[in-house]
Amino acid sequence: MKVGVFTAVYADRGCDEMLDKLAGFGVEALELGTGNSAADKHVGMDELLAEPAKAAAFKRKLDARGMTISALSQHGNPVHPDPDTAAHDHAIWVKTLQLAELLEVEVVNAFSGCPGGSPQDRTPNWITCTWPDDFARALDYQWDDVLIPYWSAQLEPMRRHGVKVAIEPHPGFAVYNTETLLRLRAATGEEVGCNFDPSHLFWQGIDPFASIKALGRAIHHVHAKDTFLDGGNVAVNGVLDTKSYTRLSERSWYFRTIGFGQGEQTWREIVSALRLVGYDWVVSIEHEDALLSKDEGLRKAIDLLQAIVPAEPTGSIWWA
Repeated sequence: MKVGVFTAVYADRGCDEMLDKLAGFGVEALELGTGNSAADKHVGMDELLAEPAKAAAFKRKLDARGMTISALSQHGNPVHPDPDTAAHDHAIWVKTLQLAELLEVEVVNAFSGCPGGSPQDRTPNWITCTWPDDFARALDYQWDDVLIPYWSAQLEPMRRHGVKVAIEPHPGFAVYNTETLLRLRAATGEEVGCNFDPSHLFWQGIDPFASIKALGRAIHHVHAKDTFLDGGNVAVNGVLDTKSYTRLSERSWYFRTIGFGQGEQTWREIVSALRLVGYDWVVSIEHEDALLSKDEGLRKAIDLLQAIVPAEPTGSIWWA
């Protein structure tokens, strides 16, 4: 496996400065944003697509620093009930597939998206229960009429560009846990897989070790981000929390640098589970820790992962 970083953490720095800094940290792989909520701050997707020679020059910058690209990320909602929003986010997805082929990147990260509850809606509707019965009917509409048809239609372009999609289970979208990810994959194809980010699973009460074993070969990419659960606040209000991230002390949970939420042993178990199911690609650090600076939080995460991520493939078992 390789230790990587989602470069959004340094969106305020130029591309060369970002590359030099992460190379100095010993980072081997980069996850690069291309648009939608994963803002394109370092790639310049339109420019590279217009002038393929610049794409080759960009790759040479990475090669010179011993780095590879783990994935291109565009986190939009291409099934948004507002047609203009859906069209915008889909267009970024289409261009990202084209750039992935140009840069020889095999994985594009995405969200599943969240439709409205009916054809008349103009805002997404994340449904978390099936009663009253309106919700059950809305779920059928979202999956059968919108979500599965959309992602089924993406199989041909993904195959044409030699790309697979890693959908990040994320509350607020139709795919938010292990079961919903596997449901979408079963209804579409093996090109549709998971960007496994345990930070969005911890607070739902999901065991990452069990989730990884259930997902298995469906895992196409991995995020390394942690979550702290405030037991006192959870005891009063439960884990569903819509308070602003500026009110951390009042929230039931918030994101941390890995090891500062669930502890180092949990991350050792996550890495072991990934190895157990045959995952041997990049573990990409996504830094969203409000209690540590970018540099400090990233450095601590890199140090931990470099200590626990296996660098070599498994050999034959010595006693077999």
